[in-house]
Amino acid sequence: MTLDWKIGGLALGLVFFLAVLLVKPIGVSTQFVILDGVLWDAVNPAVVTQTTDGFASTNAYLDKSGGKYAKAVSNPLNYSFVFVLAMVIGGALSAWTRGGVGAAERRNPALWQANFGDSPVKRYAVAFVGGFIVLYGARLAGGCTSGHMMSGMMQTAVSGYLFAAGAFAAAVPTALMLYKEEA
Repeated sequence: MTLDWKIGGLALGLVFFLAVLLVKPIGVSTQFVILDGVLWDAVNPAVVTQTTDGFASTNAYLDKSGGKYAKAVSNPLNYSFVFVLAMVIGGALSAWTRGGVGAAERRNPALWQANFGDSPVKRYAVAFVGGFIVLYGARLAGGCTSGHMMSGMMQTAVSGYLFAAGAFAAAVPTALMLYKEEA
């Protein structure tokens, strides 16, 4: 079962429109920091404290914006955090309704094997390093691809269009260079 790209694009546009209309623009990279804070706070409850003015943290990053991130760590079941959890659940449901992804394909996809061999350890290491670089860059830039590109373009922000052009200008040649063999 595959979804026609036109229907998928319209559905994605509708979800983004509703998100902005009802709550706020979509962005998710901050929620990884919030999750780190939640785990840290579980080990060391002194990381986030409630004050008479709201929330504060001994960590400068969590304490910025008047304790906004510290508050999110203290009360993680907010719109943004639930949205990230829903993305993971939605992806799993999508795979499940399509009949799942076979064990061999999960372990080492055919396209990866054709280009880089049969080592799942190598694949996981590259995926981890790539994910780390993307998340580090997102936090360095103050947002993520969904915030800068998708939500930014949806709001007709020039920075969103510039980021999208830069992302594709880097991603397409990199993919062509890395994935020369087809599966």
